[in-house]
Amino acid sequence: MIEFELVWFDSLGAKSSCTLVKTPDVSILIDPGIAAMQASFPASSSKKLLWKLEGKRAIKRASKKADVIVISHYHHDHYFPEDLSIYKNKIIFIKNPNEYINDSQRDRAEKFFSKVCEEFGKTSLENFLEKPEMKNYEEPLKDIPVASSKDFGDYNDRRRYLLEQGMEWFRKRENKWKNYDRIPELNFGRTRFIYPEGKIFSFGETKVRFTKPLFHGIEFSRVGWIFATIIEYKGSKFIHSSDVNGPIIEDYADFFIRENPDVLILDGPMTYMLGYLLNKTNLRRAIANATRIVKKADTRLIIYDHHLPREARFRENTMDVWEEAKKEGKDVLTAAEYLGKTPKVLECVEG
Repeated sequence: MIEFELVWFDSLGAKSSCTLVKTPDVSILIDPGIAAMQASFPASSSKKLLWKLEGKRAIKRASKKADVIVISHYHHDHYFPEDLSIYKNKIIFIKNPNEYINDSQRDRAEKFFSKVCEEFGKTSLENFLEKPEMKNYEEPLKDIPVASSKDFGDYNDRRRYLLEQGMEWFRKRENKWKNYDRIPELNFGRTRFIYPEGKIFSFGETKVRFTKPLFHGIEFSRVGWIFATIIEYKGSKFIHSSDVNGPIIEDYADFFIRENPDVLILDGPMTYMLGYLLNKTNLRRAIANATRIVKKADTRLIIYDHHLPREARFRENTMDVWEEAKKEGKDVLTAAEYLGKTPKVLECVEG
């Protein structure tokens, strides 16, 4: 049996999707990070800080129950960059910092691993760095054929241009990856850091699988790449999507449908960034893809939360998803609702 605890999520008042998953073999803490809500969130600065502190304490408590920690990417709402105590004596499956990564996350990774070496090895990261690896990377659109061939009507010309620009950006990234001094997987006795993308690990009868790097949102998102986590035990399956933003990309929705988990932790589109980092075309894609997951997968519970409840109209802006869940008789809930609470953003505007 797979058990899980929703440690902290956006609907509880601070940015996070931290989840503790337990099987009889292993306890896994996924994305133990937290960040305060943005300026537009309808709460005072003191409340935002309070919720962040409460969430951080909850994550630290949960870390004491975990054997394994998963860090899907280097955004502060997905890992603790400063407080290394939660990683001590754990296996840490962490995003590969050498490839499928943008500049800001590579910089954060270097700083993080420098602190890791000092804390757990009493040495410098420079003593571990390896020579750059001359490696060729496949065109990433080959991994998403459905999205790549989708007809967007009047938006096709604009989309074609954006994809061409994206490929140019990707090739520049590729050249950087080929010139990075490589940060190897690190082993400090019982504290181990492993790059898991595209691999499977076994803990007794529990299998933990990780996807290959996925775009953080749209195709060639400049925000970078993430990976999703799949945990299986005796016919039960749990998936944590990390930041697929909806998912916006159709092939990622198809993947979740094929996997058909019992429980899916699914982040939503950033509706609070509509008109800035999210346009209406990609919002419609995200809604259609999430609706399709609800309709076609047998998943008994979808926690539809991270990114979404950062603005009060999140349900109205993704209404098709919630209505499809009602029609299909399936549970699609924010983390707060699953815990019997009202999402903080609604508390703020209603009271």
